Amino acid sequence: MIEIYSERLRLIPLDNHLLTIWNLEGRNAMEIKLGLNPSNWQVSDFDRVETEDALINFWIPMTAEYQMDFFWFTNWDIILKSENVSIGGIGFAGFPDQEGVTMVGYFIDGNHREKGYATEALNCLIDWAKLEPTLKTIIADTPFFNLPSQNVLKKAGFKEFSISEIEHLNEKIQAKNWKLMLR
Repeated sequence: MIEIYSERLRLIPLDNHLLTIWNLEGRNAMEIKLGLNPSNWQVSDFDRVETEDALINFWIPMTAEYQMDFFWFTNWDIILKSENVSIGGIGFAGFPDQEGVTMVGYFIDGNHREKGYATEALNCLIDWAKLEPTLKTIIADTPFFNLPSQNVLKKAGFKEFSISEIEHLNEKIQAKNWKLMLR
C-alpha cells in the first residue's frame, strides 16, 4: 500500500475495500482494519454531510472504477503519527483532466485544528501529486465563512481567482475559488 509521510503525519489512501468497510460498518471498523487507534472525530455538520456524500457518491464508485489509480479518487486519511490516530482527510477529485487540472479538498477533526496539520497534509499531498507529469493546476473552493481553510490554501501557495456559488444541503452558498499553478 502506498503511503506518504511528513514530519508529523502519515497519509493513507483508502482503497475501495476500506471505504466499503467505513460505509457498511463505520469508521471505527475501518480504523481497526488499518491498525489505528479510534479517532472519534469531532466534525461540523457541513464537513459530515460533505464526507458522507463523497463516501457514497464519489469515493466508493470511483475507486471501484479506477482500481489502479484509486489514489486520485479517494480520501487519504491523515494520521497523526505520535498518536496513531486519524485526524482528518484529504484528497483529489480525480486524475488531472485534459488541461492538467484537478481539485483538492480536505478537513481536520475539530480536536486537532489550528496546529498546522491541514497545511502539512496539503503540502505533502501536493509534493506527491507533482510526480504526475500531466498535472499543471490544482484548484480548490472554500465557503466564504471558512477563513481557516482559506489560510491553509494561502500558506500552500494557492491564489484566489474567482467567486462562485456552490451547492450544499440543497442550498447555494458563496465560495472563493483558488488555484495553484504547478507548471
